[in-house]
Formats: sequence, structure tokens, C-alpha cells
Amino acid sequence: MAIAAKAEAERNEKGIATAIERLASRFGDRLQTGHAQREQHGHTTTYIPTQAPDAVFFPETQEEVQEAVRICAENQVPIIPFGAGSSLEGHVNAPQGGVCFDMSHMNRVLSVNQEDLDCTVEPGITREELNHYLRDSGLFFPIDPGANASIGGMASTRASGTNAVRYGTMRENVLSLTAVMPDGRLVTTARRARKSSAGYDLTRLLVGSEGTLGVITSVTLRLHGIPQAISGGVCPFPTVEAACNAVIMTIQMGIPIARIELVNALGMRAINTYSKFDYPESPCLFLEFHGTESGVAEQAETFGEVAEEFSGGPFSWARAAEERQKLWKARHDFYWAGFTLRPGTKALATDVCVPISRLAECIIETEADIEESGLVAPIVGHVGDGNFHVTVLMDMEDPEEIARAEAFVSGLNKRALSMEGTCTGEHGIGQGKMRYLREEHGDGVDLMRSIKQALDPFNIMNPGKILGPALD
Repeated sequence: MAIAAKAEAERNEKGIATAIERLASRFGDRLQTGHAQREQHGHTTTYIPTQAPDAVFFPETQEEVQEAVRICAENQVPIIPFGAGSSLEGHVNAPQGGVCFDMSHMNRVLSVNQEDLDCTVEPGITREELNHYLRDSGLFFPIDPGANASIGGMASTRASGTNAVRYGTMRENVLSLTAVMPDGRLVTTARRARKSSAGYDLTRLLVGSEGTLGVITSVTLRLHGIPQAISGGVCPFPTVEAACNAVIMTIQMGIPIARIELVNALGMRAINTYSKFDYPESPCLFLEFHGTESGVAEQAETFGEVAEEFSGGPFSWARAAEERQKLWKARHDFYWAGFTLRPGTKALATDVCVPISRLAECIIETEADIEESGLVAPIVGHVGDGNFHVTVLMDMEDPEEIARAEAFVSGLNKRALSMEGTCTGEHGIGQGKMRYLREEHGDGVDLMRSIKQALDPFNIMNPGKILGPALD
């Protein structure tokens, strides 16, 4: 296994021991060194082997984060920020050991500005907790990556999800943030104004940096009004190509669709088995429309005409809120549903994103590769923005199968790049996709290295991620 074979980087044993002693003296039982806690915080939702930290720290204030970062910096000890742990590319592994900063105790809403449609929160609050807090304000935070991820983690990986086609990604919805830099300084990246021409865009620099530049301590988010009316449903198509072409026409016609998700035939079989549905086991689009009662009805009717043009239908509408919640829970449970296809396996979950005009071609070629390689790998996609995911189910006791799976993923990433796409639309680079970064960005990787070196000269912030030297 390529990733498992990588040698761990050299550990700073003396510095780690000194830092842990000082942190334990200062923070008591909020610094944990037990085996179970450490393993849990090195675990990733993937087949990449766990690399546990030496200790787990649970800060409760911004000032505590600064103090702990300074202790680690003085001893050149790695810091691994941790949100909800739903990493898919090894983001929270600790290849050099060090201290994991679990931000779950920093989960407060600091302010809500209803007139300005924004709020400021601590990084440990999850998207579901935030929307529960906002429920009486008439506002909501729309970014929905599926997992109940923390806001800090979502900012760190530049997350998106099912609503991105209408509401954008974390890149568009983070107005500002505060972060503790590797030397312990606290930086505020912007004000609450909706636009600014003042200096470098530090917010966008830190959004998507995967904890390699600093520890996020607060995030100011753009909010949106809760729609007056919501409707949605599932529409089957005879082929993936027909479904993708319907998506392309929907986007080109300017239908303001909120969600449009593709699940291929194998994925629909998994969803039916896991979530007890009886949808057709053919490629399907999961859709949702937001707006006024009349606007939603018009959008749905127009999409129905588009679907009919590509031999899609009939529509299975979920009009009641309970029906829609059940429908989208089935979609969000796709990762777990996949295991019904091969119980006892491990999942290699990967994603790519291509220009929407190349989407059908990319998915069709990917399905052909899956069949040729003899793998079991359902596909789901946020196809409104050209992003799709493949979950390869592998027997971890079969080295030959693992090799075939890794070769398939490599081919998928290279195909996306050849189509002017990206090797990851939302999972991030972490450990798993470092080998594709230079192919995508060329000499831009050297510029990224220069930024990292300038801000983090001792490489203590989440080392071994994004810019790891081994695969450059």
C-alpha cells in the first residue's frame, strides 16, 4: 500500500516530552495522553492508516490556544488542529507525533447580526448546532457537506456539499476569521464588510489551508434567509449521460436550483438497501428547489420539461418536510450505504471536479474504468458544479486489490486534470492527494511552499499535509 509504506518523518522526542509536561502542568486533565484518545484523534474516515498524536489538548478559549501554541512553538512540536474528525484524506494524522488541538470545547455562537445576514462563531460548533441556534431568526447557514462537520474544519478544508450549486462553498461564505499563527500571534483576516480592497486576501489564504498555516479560533459566516417554500424529489434517467446532460441544460437555462445530486445505478442499489427505499436502480438525480411557492412550482415544472427531453422521469416528489428530510438523509448516508455492497470492506473515498461541460464524459469513462478493474465503487456527485465522488470498497487483506484501487484513483485524478479540472473539489489534499498537486498547480506549488515557510519556518502546523516533500 503506497500510503502505508511511507516512512514517518523524524520525531522531536525531547521537544514533545517537554511540551507535554508543560501543557499538562498548565491545563491539567484537558491534556489527554491515553491510548484510546490518541488513536481516536489520529483516526480518519478512510483506509489511510492511523498515525496518532502524542497528546490531545482541549482548549476552551482563544487565549488558551495562543498559550498552547507558544509552548509547542518554543519546543518545535507539531500541532494538528482537529474539528469533528471526518477527514477523508488523512488531514488529522500525526506523522511526526505532536499535540492534537481538539476544538470541540470552543463551540459558542459569539454574535448574530440579523440585519447584516452574518454571524461569528467559534470553530468547534457544528453546522447542525449552528442552524439549530439560528432556527428562530429566519436565517440559516446553507453549506451542507453531509457529515455534521465543525465550522472550523469546514473552513480549513474549504468544504462545500449539496447546496453549493446555489449558495457556493465555504470560500464564498466565510467573511472573516481569527487564527493563531505558528508563533502564537492572533490575526484577524478581515472586517464584516461585504467587500474590501484593503491588502492581501488573508481570509481566502487560510480557508482551505487544512491547518497548515494556523489554528482557527473564530469564523464570521454569511447567512441566508430560510426559503419560504422548498420542494424536491428524485428523477431517474436511462443513462448517466442523459442525467448529466439534463444537469447541464438546467444550469445553462439559469434555473436557480438549490440541490442537484447524481447517484449512479450501483449507488441507487446501495441507497435502496441501506435506507429501505424502492427507487429505480438506474442513474437518478436528487433535486431540491428553494424560493416562493410560485417560484418553486415554476422551477420544478421547467426542470420536468428538461428531464423529459432526456427521457428522464417519472418524478417522485417529496413535498412534506419529513419526506424531504428522509430523502436527503438517504443521500447523506451514501458513504455508509456503500458498505452494503461489500460488507467487511474498507472504503477509499475520493473526489474530483471538472468543468460541467466535461462531466458526462468524465463519469462515463470513470464507470468504464471501474468495470475494467473489477472494483466495486458506487458514484455520487454534486453535479451542479461538476464535482463527483467515488467510493471504492476494498478488501484490505488483498494487496493486489489495493493496488488496483490505488491505480484506479490515480487514473481518475489524472483524467480530471486532463479535462482542466481539479484533483479534489472538496475533500482537500491532506496526505492522500499530495502527489497530484504539482501536476495541477505546477510552479504554484513552490509559491505555496514559500508562503508556508514564511509563516511556519519550523513546520509545526499540521506537518506532512498538502506540501509533503515525499510525493512532490
